[in-house]
Amino acid sequence: MVEMSSCPSNSIVYNDSLCACPPGQLLNRTAKYCTLFVADYTITTDSGVEYSIGFPASFFDFDSIRKFTQSQAVFLEATLVMLLSWLCFCFFLRFMKLGDGRNVWFKIRWRISRLDICFSTRHWLNDQKVVVKRKTELGGMFSIASWILFIGLFAALIYQIISKRSVEVHNVRATNAPDLASFVNDMEFNITTLSSMSCSQLRNLDTLVMGNPGSFDQRFASLSEFANYSCHNTSQGPTITIRCSSCKFIQDNLYLSWHFIDLPNNPATAVGFRFNLTARNQNNKKYVSFVCGTVKNGSSVDDKPVTFRGRVSNILKFNLFPRLYHNLHDLRLMQPLFHEFLPGSSFHETSQLQASLQNSNDGLINITLSINLLSAYIVEISNQNMGGPVSFLADLGGLYCISFGIFFYLLVQFEYRIKRLRNEDSILRKIRNRRKAQERWDKLRKYVMYTWGRGTLDYESPKEKSSCGGVMALSVRRNRSSLKRGQPKKLDSITFNKKHSLPSEPVKGEVLGSTNVVKQHSVSSSEGVSSEARAFLVADDIIPPPPILELKPSSEMDMSDVHENLRSLYEYNVMLREKLAATQSLLHVLATKSSSPVTENIT
Repeated sequence: MVEMSSCPSNSIVYNDSLCACPPGQLLNRTAKYCTLFVADYTITTDSGVEYSIGFPASFFDFDSIRKFTQSQAVFLEATLVMLLSWLCFCFFLRFMKLGDGRNVWFKIRWRISRLDICFSTRHWLNDQKVVVKRKTELGGMFSIASWILFIGLFAALIYQIISKRSVEVHNVRATNAPDLASFVNDMEFNITTLSSMSCSQLRNLDTLVMGNPGSFDQRFASLSEFANYSCHNTSQGPTITIRCSSCKFIQDNLYLSWHFIDLPNNPATAVGFRFNLTARNQNNKKYVSFVCGTVKNGSSVDDKPVTFRGRVSNILKFNLFPRLYHNLHDLRLMQPLFHEFLPGSSFHETSQLQASLQNSNDGLINITLSINLLSAYIVEISNQNMGGPVSFLADLGGLYCISFGIFFYLLVQFEYRIKRLRNEDSILRKIRNRRKAQERWDKLRKYVMYTWGRGTLDYESPKEKSSCGGVMALSVRRNRSSLKRGQPKKLDSITFNKKHSLPSEPVKGEVLGSTNVVKQHSVSSSEGVSSEARAFLVADDIIPPPPILELKPSSEMDMSDVHENLRSLYEYNVMLREKLAATQSLLHVLATKSSSPVTENIT
């Protein structure tokens, strides 16, 4: 309260020179403005048992984290997001072209089909057909989707078991004096008078009343014998702090009163009260039992803002309930509970407040703290487990059946209604086998080129046909060089083409015709040769046709077929080389025995 020359603009004036805030309003000394005190409810309380050690709220917002994590909806929402993302991704891949099996879309879809670990033996099959293991892209999509759903539900189940694995059970039993004597707690009471007053206005905080006032068991004692008390100024008003160490409550009722008086330019007014009562066991100071709240200023008729002032006392009633926590190593705590607020003298009209401020008889605020010990009963608290391993396994099995049953039903419906999905695995496998066969054939060609040289391969256009005459001519040209290198069995007479064609019949005739010409020349020029040479030419004049190459479509052809064809060609060339060597040796023999011009020309 200040003089009129410096009064706030929205203040009221009394005694012609002094000013005060209207009913229900507090003076903001920084802004020099009266503001209405607002609280959510007339009386707000909170109580319970919590850890007494914590981090500052400015570092971690534990309330928001706790609200975020204390719900299974978080796990279910995350599971739903992952599931929908996976299904949309697989649906998007369906519109990508497979190509020749070398693009990235084919590789991704092939890997998804390999993930078919749940439904590989449960796909659509015709009647009376042996069940085979088939991995499809649709099965891979639904297999991973079922696992995502199962893991999400499993995480929610684990969270439920951890957070609600036990139920807190309260048992109430009658008490006696020894039981109450075992409850030795450190108590602290903080009562703040919401006002613009200071501790200099405090009076008569030194007498403690025990028992029932006005009865024969009423006792008076000095407060300093039981507790330490102090007053300190805060931005919201003077705060009374009472600390009791090793408190033993024997009397059921305790009363403590004090009041604030008017000072020059600072009358005794208040708009409400704020309290905080805590109890802590001496042997286990890790936990604290508490109750806190705010008593809002409000009239009992129409809930208008009021200002407390006058001789009638404002009574704050609290109960102390003894609790034995078996689940916390037999922790014994007094649980403070807010019971009732009995408002004293108050004013909600401006004119009434002005009249009270000008009356010296109303120049105080009486406050009484009433504490009632509920000593008739003790609450025993313990925990009971909700479920065991059998119930956990039952829940786990149910989640498994639900997760895989849903997507198995979808798989059956898709393959039943869309026929092309029944054999979609064969499309991917054919493309992949064709690509693998081509890659292996390319590797074989590179191996042959590296081993026998680039000139060994006969690069022809796909439209041209290979002939055995070319094979034999190539063999004749390379026969002498192969003998010098000492490698008589190399595959240096094979023509490798991407598309193979069987030799035609005229080729066979040309080979036989060339053989007959050599035979005729030999016979006409070797009249003096021995009968053994003539017998050799007559006996070995038939050359078998080349082997037939077994060609299959590229998707069904594998390395064993290629090896078999190469082996047949190799054996045929070895046979041709042996006959050619025999013919050549025979010609050399004929050349040495005959000196006729015809024989020399043949040689």
